[in-house]
Amino acid sequence: MQVTPVQKVLQALGEMKAKSEASMAKEKKIYAEYAEWVDDRTKELGFEIKTGESTIEELLAFIEKSDVKVAELSTAIAELEADIARLEAAKKEAMAVRAKEHAEYEKVSTDYSESVDALERAIQIMTAQAYDRPQAEMLLQQMAKTTAGMTRVLAAFLQEREKQDGAPAVDAYEFQSQGIIELLEGLLKKFKGELADVEEEESNEAHYYDLEMIHLTDTITKSTSDSEEKSVLKSKTAAASAKAKGDLADTRKQLADDKAMKAEVEATFAAKSATYDENQKVRAEELEALSKAIEIISDPTVAGSYKEHINLAQIPLAKISLLQTESSKQRIATKRAAMDLLHQRAQALSSKTLSSLLDKMAESPFVKVIGMVEDLIAKLKAEAEAEAAHKVWCDEQLKANKLKRNAKTTKVAELSAAIAELNEQIEEMGQKIEILVVEQADLAKAMKEATEVREKEKATNLDTIADAKVGSAALKAAIAVLQEFYSKQAAFLQQVPEMEAYKGLTGSSKGVIGMLEVILTDFERLEADTTASEDQAAQEYSEFMSEATASKKVKHDSEVKLRLEKDQAEFKVSQTQKDLDANQLELDKANTYFEYLKPACLEVHVSYEERAGKRKEEIAALNEAWEILDKKSA
Repeated sequence: MQVTPVQKVLQALGEMKAKSEASMAKEKKIYAEYAEWVDDRTKELGFEIKTGESTIEELLAFIEKSDVKVAELSTAIAELEADIARLEAAKKEAMAVRAKEHAEYEKVSTDYSESVDALERAIQIMTAQAYDRPQAEMLLQQMAKTTAGMTRVLAAFLQEREKQDGAPAVDAYEFQSQGIIELLEGLLKKFKGELADVEEEESNEAHYYDLEMIHLTDTITKSTSDSEEKSVLKSKTAAASAKAKGDLADTRKQLADDKAMKAEVEATFAAKSATYDENQKVRAEELEALSKAIEIISDPTVAGSYKEHINLAQIPLAKISLLQTESSKQRIATKRAAMDLLHQRAQALSSKTLSSLLDKMAESPFVKVIGMVEDLIAKLKAEAEAEAAHKVWCDEQLKANKLKRNAKTTKVAELSAAIAELNEQIEEMGQKIEILVVEQADLAKAMKEATEVREKEKATNLDTIADAKVGSAALKAAIAVLQEFYSKQAAFLQQVPEMEAYKGLTGSSKGVIGMLEVILTDFERLEADTTASEDQAAQEYSEFMSEATASKKVKHDSEVKLRLEKDQAEFKVSQTQKDLDANQLELDKANTYFEYLKPACLEVHVSYEERAGKRKEEIAALNEAWEILDKKSA
């Protein structure tokens, strides 16, 4: 009773001002935290957008470059395939020409060989038996019917006869076989020379053919290898371009999502900022109004005058009318009923808000109680609306964050597994490459050793063949000299039969010439055997080198292919690692944001539904108390 209503009003205004200032400070703090988060999030999204745009530009440039490279490689591969087809046709044509030439050589060589053999047989027969000229011609004619190659010999013999001086034939009884033998030996030498020329020409043609085949084969092999390398590079480039196109689509989608998120965050922040600015303006005006009201009421002219003239504590009890007393009693009873109702609800709901209101109602006037109830109802409704809005925002953010965390976690696991698998493949390819390198080195070493052995063997064989040829030539010259000498001696004795002159060791000469001929045969056999051995060794060396070269090429091609595949896998690992790092960064950001949301949205002791239910019951209790007070006040 010692406290005046004015003092109560001042007290209420002070509480309102303090409450408004506290609410204003709290709102500023919340807004500052929210603005800081928006600023950080906007910067992050801005960086992500710039990174995405830069990545898109790089991918577009890479795709364009790769597509151009694929087109260039396709053109180059087509040109190489055309060259290979042309070279294959040239190789086939050369083989056909060579086969035709060799067939002609076989025919001519066989003809000359048969003729040489026939001449040697005819000389042997005529040397063993003495014939005059007509009988010798008859022998040649008979042999031409049955002996292969004798036809050419007979024709050559008759042609040589026609070239002689045309002297008349001597009597049949005179021995003329030596001249015919000489003529046949001349034909033998001529045919052997022609056969040697044919064989030399065949050898040269075969050599030229081999060189041409080596050139064409090497060129085809090189072009095929280049085509295969370009095909592998084309496949690698096309695969990289396809992957880049997939990355481009993903990056564009992520960029669109980031831009949409940034726009949404900025729009939400703009709307909330406008609301905040308006709230701050209203709160400032409210504080100004409260301050002015407190200033006015606190003035002594108001508070002092009221205390002096109006305060009921200064009026004697006898002057209070019965009506005022009755009205006061009714108000106290009404207030008591409202307080009892709120006390029951406060205990039932364990509400600190209703308990605090009861304490204030015990000290406050009747009219102020109604105002306090109304203010509290409005406050609870505002809190309910704010909490509902906060709940909606939390649900949206938590849902979006959970989806992003799940997606990024799955993506990180997939990329990690892909990198592990690629690393295993790279390690396996590296081991295979090392094996192929060792095998190629072994083949190269074996080819080098075989070449060294072959060169030494060839040099030895060529020296042996050269020595055999020189020995054969020397023996032939010696035999020719001896035969010429003894032939002259035989002719001289035939011309002067009565003269007993020295004619040389004609008996022994046959043995010497025979021995020389045996030695000549040995030299010729040595030359033939060594030549055959050289040819066989050369063929075996050629076959070994061909097989080793082919095997080495296959291993080299496999190594090149594996290296390209390994490079492609390593490039894919680097790109996948970039994707993994980017997704891991996104996952870390999502987890950080989730930690930020947890205190505001998840870490609560009472669920939102329970809090909303209690608040609803509090508002219902306050409304019921307000109706009681309002009816009595009316």
